[in-house]
Amino acid sequence: MEHITENKREIPVIRDVDVLVLGGGPAGIGAAVAAAREGAVTMLVEQSGDVGGIATAGLMSHWTGSTEGGFYEEILSRSAEFSGEGRQTINPERLKTVFLRMLTEAGVSLRLYTFASDAIMEGNVIKGAILESKSGREAVLAKIVIDATGDGDIAAKAGAPYFKGREGDGLMQPATIMFKVAGVDEERGVFPGGFEESFDLPGGDLQELGKKHLPEPAGHVLLYKTTLPGVVTCNMTNCTGVDGTSAEDLTKATLVCREQMEKIVAFLRRYVPGFENCYIISSASLVGIRETRHFKGVETICSQDILEARVFDNWVVTKACFNFDVHNLTGNGLDETGSQKHFPQTQGYTIPYGCFVPLEIDNLYLAGRNISGTHMAHSNYRVMPICANMGQAVGIAAAMCAASETVPRDLEVKKIQSRLMELGVNP
Repeated sequence: MEHITENKREIPVIRDVDVLVLGGGPAGIGAAVAAAREGAVTMLVEQSGDVGGIATAGLMSHWTGSTEGGFYEEILSRSAEFSGEGRQTINPERLKTVFLRMLTEAGVSLRLYTFASDAIMEGNVIKGAILESKSGREAVLAKIVIDATGDGDIAAKAGAPYFKGREGDGLMQPATIMFKVAGVDEERGVFPGGFEESFDLPGGDLQELGKKHLPEPAGHVLLYKTTLPGVVTCNMTNCTGVDGTSAEDLTKATLVCREQMEKIVAFLRRYVPGFENCYIISSASLVGIRETRHFKGVETICSQDILEARVFDNWVVTKACFNFDVHNLTGNGLDETGSQKHFPQTQGYTIPYGCFVPLEIDNLYLAGRNISGTHMAHSNYRVMPICANMGQAVGIAAAMCAASETVPRDLEVKKIQSRLMELGVNP
């Protein structure tokens, strides 16, 4: 393979901040807002033109999974258009604005349309990140860096150890592009919200019809009402064998999923009551990647910790509640290892501080689905409400480290816990 050697050049340092947050999804927003509110000079870098990640650009239908208190509750309070169960339904356009307001009100310095491409290192200490944008190649220095990119792009560049996908074979959950259809008669429509939920229709069992008539590896039927009348979000495209850290694979997923959309609409029109006249009105500009890198941290959360509803002494995320949402790694529907409807533990669980501190690299935090956990545990904690409160905890911790010049692995966890409890987060 040929190589090109770049000429040596100077990179301008455009900012020197206390806390640099990379990635503007719920985890990154939670981290940036929390750090800034604690008094840290904070910058958030996001590669797209919107903040919110899958919640906004990814057209996610609703906040799936839950936590109690903390930043997630604030998101619901400020963005929800309905009370009760309807609070979890997402209006992506409204949420984009709410997130921007939260960031600007907190005093976060925001850079959109900007990609973090490399880590600035001194030995095993991260000192900032290299940014790429239409403004050119630039550098930002920071006392603490938080990788909330989902894939852990900068943590990987920094040399933090990780593995990808499922232990043993490296397979990762499939990719999806969400889209919305309009023209639905909601009074007659059916809305399966999980793989194990189906309906007996004139043509047969809905999920069985999907497996038979939808283009593989699509095949499941997941339909969610939105905040708009007659508009429904479809979580039905599916692409397996994708590595979300590969631009080539992301391109493949885009092509595969978009080719499935018209066939899915034809299926809905033919087989699903109320959808006879439906049509596509929008689709996500961001491919939904569920799983890539799992970083190795000071501690690692596993499935047994979740099943036992474990309360760690050094908790920083509390009352996390979901199931083992493992999408079929080689096909459609729920993987044989997954458990949704019959998931046995509904109390919630905690996540310990060490899961956010990577091995070998100092002054770096993880936040979001890239934290230290097993493949099965990840299928539970990867959802957005839990990630939002991860961000809050890490943002508070980062501000404390920056103010006291403490490395994350030496920070006293009780200080974080005390501040979280003041903000309504309790074990």
